[in-house]
Amino acid sequence: MYRELAKAAFGYPIIDNHAHPFLKSKHRDSVRYEVLISEAHGDALDDTVHTLPCLRAAAQLSQLFGLTGDDATWEGVKKKRLEFDYAELCKLCMEPTGIQCILFDDGLGGIAEMAEDLNWHDQYTGNPSKRIVRLEVEGQNILQDILVANDDSPLSIDSLWGEFLKEFTTCMNDAAVDDRVVGYKSVACYRTGLDVDPAPCSADELFKCLASASQQFKEKGSIRFEHKALNDHLVKIVLDIAGKCKKPIQFHTGLGDNEITLTKSSPAHMQPIIKAFPDTIFVLLHSSYPYTRDAGYLTSVYKNVYLDFGEIFPFISADAQRTVVRQVLELAPTNKILWSTDAAWWPERFYLATAQAREVIYEVLAGFVGKRDLTEHQAVSIVKMAFFENANRIYMLGLQPNVNILSPHL
Repeated sequence: MYRELAKAAFGYPIIDNHAHPFLKSKHRDSVRYEVLISEAHGDALDDTVHTLPCLRAAAQLSQLFGLTGDDATWEGVKKKRLEFDYAELCKLCMEPTGIQCILFDDGLGGIAEMAEDLNWHDQYTGNPSKRIVRLEVEGQNILQDILVANDDSPLSIDSLWGEFLKEFTTCMNDAAVDDRVVGYKSVACYRTGLDVDPAPCSADELFKCLASASQQFKEKGSIRFEHKALNDHLVKIVLDIAGKCKKPIQFHTGLGDNEITLTKSSPAHMQPIIKAFPDTIFVLLHSSYPYTRDAGYLTSVYKNVYLDFGEIFPFISADAQRTVVRQVLELAPTNKILWSTDAAWWPERFYLATAQAREVIYEVLAGFVGKRDLTEHQAVSIVKMAFFENANRIYMLGLQPNVNILSPHL
């Protein structure tokens, strides 16, 4: 074992640059537990228990929960976790993570109704939580509020567009000067694909999209922006604002559920929009799996592109995780890689993600040191940059690493 590398990999503090809030105690069972280790939904979740990620998660959580023998199974874990007081469960899972600060995207569906406020999580970290603003959700909420407010006397489409554009731009500019907000996020990948067109959208196109969204609200009582011209236009507004205020914008790339069109989820589609906004920091989320090499390439040739190697922990097998981390390091500058849990709903996700990531980054870097591709000192530096320093810099957090955050656990 490489002593200094192990000390860093298993003990250095982490800035989790993308996660989602915990469920409140009263909602701890409101989401199917298999979501812990899969992006699948509905009946497809039934097969998740037969995957390598599930078997590994069951073994790791069984050890954490003190399960042995025939009880150390996925069903055993599900049963045991219900015996814990929720606060006890959260503490048990979070204390060993070494997470010093979490950047929360609170725009995931169900969070407003079922999840804790962002600063509730501060009891488990050394520094206050920060917010990432999901632009499409903010836009949907703004349009819905305008439509409700003008229900008795509907606005003309051009007046509606003018009011919506003004309020959306104001909201994004307010986020730019909000100290609690450290970045933006787009889920264009889920909606209309990552091929965001840098060219201006015509007024006719935008009016048609807005009319369609308004009709959707009239029929369903809710809005989901999945209109290409409108989505692209809003992304470009925020890219401009983000570039001026120097707050990064995260993009969901790759790994997701069945609402994604896989062929449009590679960040390679983003090359034109990256070129069009050279002053804006792009963060490619979720390792862009299975398009990690595409993301690494972009990170290497564009100064303003960074790569997050999160979500693969615990969603893919251990061997695949090692492969992805190696692919990240093939080409991406190590001062431009970040890490996140992409955890949502339960503290177990934070535990699994950090435990697996620490193990994998040690194994991969130790392999490089053993082959003399790196010195141990260089490998330690990569761990510190990936887990803490790079995120601290680009999100302008101004934190000092608490290097003793895990000393009782080492």
